[in-house]
Amino acid sequence: MKALLLAAGFGTRLQPLTNHLPKCLFPIQGQPLLGHWLHLLSDAGINDFLINTHYLHSLVKEWAEQSIFNDQITLTYENPILGTAGTLLNNLDFIGSEPIMLIHADNICTANFSAFIKAHRNRPRNTYMTMMTFTTDDPKSCGVVSLSSDGIIESFHEKVSNPPSNHANAAIYIIEPSMIRQLANQSPPITDFSTEVIPNHLTQIYTYHNDCYHRDIGTVSSYLQAIL
Repeated sequence: MKALLLAAGFGTRLQPLTNHLPKCLFPIQGQPLLGHWLHLLSDAGINDFLINTHYLHSLVKEWAEQSIFNDQITLTYENPILGTAGTLLNNLDFIGSEPIMLIHADNICTANFSAFIKAHRNRPRNTYMTMMTFTTDDPKSCGVVSLSSDGIIESFHEKVSNPPSNHANAAIYIIEPSMIRQLANQSPPITDFSTEVIPNHLTQIYTYHNDCYHRDIGTVSSYLQAIL
């Protein structure tokens, strides 16, 4: 299995911290956030990484060239940024014919990725994607899900004022090639995963709950909580 890490964003909510450093390189536990992700994935047997870049992309390139994972990293520069689904569909050659793990790499996570992969392989019939979920303390700021008894998504609510649960989307997915082909054939082309993919494929999405640690570090206060 390969992994596609989304790391192109501007990190505007983290200004002024992101004025001179992209969020994907923020230090977490003594190493850049991207390094944290690649160690986690490597421990689970994933060793082929595609990372999209845009904001301060030269710094990401410099980091990748000096990383111990350099030979396993492919960088793809986007101008303009293609969107979370757009990046996926723009890299079909990298993805190939195997399932792909799609990761919003601007979060911090300590999930058991081997268990996540195993859950996807043992998912219910007629599901073609597995979403990692976590329990959030701020459901209004997240996309939250309601689930069937066997862990399939029944409803999805993106940053609503009265969220029905605190069972949140971690923005980490394993996606089967058959679903990717289905998405690639949609017209007009899709660009956003949360608004154009998840709501239209609810009953095809299985879930795996991360009961370890997950945090969106999109704000200064949240980032400080992650490192203190």
